[in-house]
Amino acid sequence: MTGTTHHPVPVPDPVPVPVLVVGAGPTGLLLAGDLAAAGVRVTLVEKRPHGISNLSRAFGVHARTLEQFDARGIADDLLATGTTITELRLFRRLSLDLGTLPSRFPFLLITPQYEVERLLERRARELGVEFLFEHEVVGLRQDDSGVDLDIRDPDGAVVTRRAVYAVGADGHRSAVRRALAMPFPGVSVIKSLFLADVRLTERPDSVLTIDGAGDVFAGIVSFGDGWYRVMGWNRRHEVPDDTPLDLDEVREVTRRALGTDYGMHDARWLSRFHSDERQAPEYRVGRVFLAGDAAHVHSPAGGQGMNTGLQDAANLGWKLAAAVRGWAPEGLLDTYQAERHPVGRAVLRSSGGLVRLARAQSPVLRAVRALVAAFLAAARPARAKALAQISGIGYKYAAPRGSHPLVGTRVPDAALESGRLYEALRGGRFVLIGPESPMAYDGQGARKDRLTVERWASGRRTAVLVRPDGYVAWAAEGADAATVRRAVAAHLG
Repeated sequence: MTGTTHHPVPVPDPVPVPVLVVGAGPTGLLLAGDLAAAGVRVTLVEKRPHGISNLSRAFGVHARTLEQFDARGIADDLLATGTTITELRLFRRLSLDLGTLPSRFPFLLITPQYEVERLLERRARELGVEFLFEHEVVGLRQDDSGVDLDIRDPDGAVVTRRAVYAVGADGHRSAVRRALAMPFPGVSVIKSLFLADVRLTERPDSVLTIDGAGDVFAGIVSFGDGWYRVMGWNRRHEVPDDTPLDLDEVREVTRRALGTDYGMHDARWLSRFHSDERQAPEYRVGRVFLAGDAAHVHSPAGGQGMNTGLQDAANLGWKLAAAVRGWAPEGLLDTYQAERHPVGRAVLRSSGGLVRLARAQSPVLRAVRALVAAFLAAARPARAKALAQISGIGYKYAAPRGSHPLVGTRVPDAALESGRLYEALRGGRFVLIGPESPMAYDGQGARKDRLTVERWASGRRTAVLVRPDGYVAWAAEGADAATVRRAVAAHLG
């Protein structure tokens, strides 16, 4: 039994739901939509009023996230909202060419987080997700059969809603994580960063401009609609988050870091925040899960925070759907922790390393930064690995001993007789790809609600079972139909 000591006034329970998701940011919206697409009734609870804020921190969507959106049929819609860049510059002297990524999306999409949320909310609503805005979780208890969440409505009344499973995707101040009494260990990496959304009189030469000088750092990114996001930091002026911020301070730091403030004016939003590195030790406690910033927060270096949360959702959604629908193999829900916690830890290390090198002041750290930049510039394999990690396409999940080398790897878009793999994944089902006609793998009819059978467009002989999140569940070379059927039964019940 876990929970808080909060005791609401008893109110009759509404009809229990299979899954209740807390938090309508990108992670919660993708997860709720995936569950609804799989036929699972889901309620999404959000503390904020309805009307997605257009004043949000994230602005970069990496290749792996775009692949996940492609598998849901919304990548093209998102691409239309922003601008793509194919080069990332680190430490002034190092350039990483995103155009070399082995993906259908070899670039970084620059678009504000509110565009991501807008598309994901539209999808979730079309799929039938129930939204409860201005509702706040104030308590949680669970037992062997479900989770009770105490939720305060806009009028202040507290209702206890029951779900079979609950997911906290409610940000770094997660009420769900606190209700679980889950620690959130870590440190503040940078104190007193600021963000501002402004208009500019002069247009920067590139979509993304980042640089630093002495004790200051600044970056400017274009949203493509006339607004620009400015992020900055002044080592000698680190103040609490609630200290007033004005446009003059933003201009000064930007001029010192970039040589000009581009004539910025008409700020619609000004905010201070501090950048933490924190990770919950467990992403699952019984029937309650944590995802996105509720489970891990990182420095903004590399733009990996929102993207990592969306990958959490893609990993967890199909597993929860399988559990609710009764066909999940034993231990499937435990693989969420086993697969995503190491990725969260790796992102903490990489983003933290980048920001520490970027703000290096001592001669030793500056020398280390120069060596890292020189090594990556000269060593193609190391550069490719860094790109794969930042973009998200390079992460691999652990596979059982003796598995085919493909097991646990992300599958790039592949040509099938019927079209593309990521089009086949749009049904939210496993995709079995083999060298034979789909009719050769008889006996799969009982699983047609969770399995699509396809054939390679090429003469490839490998049989591959692709999970709904685009990772390989099983593979074999030259396997006969009976072997394939046994593998499918082991993974899909």
